[in-house]
Amino acid sequence: MGKKRNIFFLAIVGFLLASCVTAKKVNYMQEPGKDKIPSYADTLAFADYQLRIGDRIYIYVYSVDDRITKMYNSGSNSSQMRSQMNSGNTYGSYELYSYLVDDEGNIDFPTIGKVPVRGLTTREVKHVIEDELSQLMREMPGYKTVSVEVNVVQRTFSVIGMQSGRYPITKEKMTIFEALATIGDIQEFGSRHEVKLIREIEGKSKILTFDVRSKDIVNSEYYYIEPNDIIYIRYIPGYAFGINSAATTLGIVSSTISFGVFIYSIVQTGINHVNKHYGGK
Repeated sequence: MGKKRNIFFLAIVGFLLASCVTAKKVNYMQEPGKDKIPSYADTLAFADYQLRIGDRIYIYVYSVDDRITKMYNSGSNSSQMRSQMNSGNTYGSYELYSYLVDDEGNIDFPTIGKVPVRGLTTREVKHVIEDELSQLMREMPGYKTVSVEVNVVQRTFSVIGMQSGRYPITKEKMTIFEALATIGDIQEFGSRHEVKLIREIEGKSKILTFDVRSKDIVNSEYYYIEPNDIIYIRYIPGYAFGINSAATTLGIVSSTISFGVFIYSIVQTGINHVNKHYGGK
């Protein structure tokens, strides 16, 4: 009886200690190779975002001719829209002044018609629109040159698992650490060693898995976030018990042992009482 009880208590202690959230499980920028922290090859190469079906782009046409400006911009305000896009707050206005990339990868632009933009960067779309408009303007009396501004609106990334939600991408090059800061960091019971990133690459969704604790992450392909990325943060075992420190673990172990001893003493007292009064019968 005593041996089994000791084994039971040791098993509980071992399980609780294994579930404890330690500094090694949550600290960032750890050296690869230590405590099973992986290393990653230096594959960092930021590429301009290529437009996809379902994206919306904001296009503003600049010209010294007010008639051209009013004709193509429909009263939209470039500085206001840029401010809204930088803050991620374009709800309610972006649909009025943006162009949807349709299922065929085109946008429908006034006087030009269908313009294929899927797979192009905003810089490339800018040049395409400027070239098309310049050809049209040359046929007009008093020809004036035009300049075009192109931006992607509603640039967001999503998080599922812990801290689920959709969050704005507020700058051109947003890193994984900036994305985590946007959501308030991974909570202490979220897994940092197996973060999954779902990303569309060449028209297909791919799952990238990495350990965000590794110092090598800053030089890897996982460092920058792209629009429409989905980050999956799963729970770690300790979450089920709310164990986040050695002190908590010791407190639980102490309480468990005390309770076990209390129950054992009650049972043993009952057994002794029965043996004393009825043992001889």
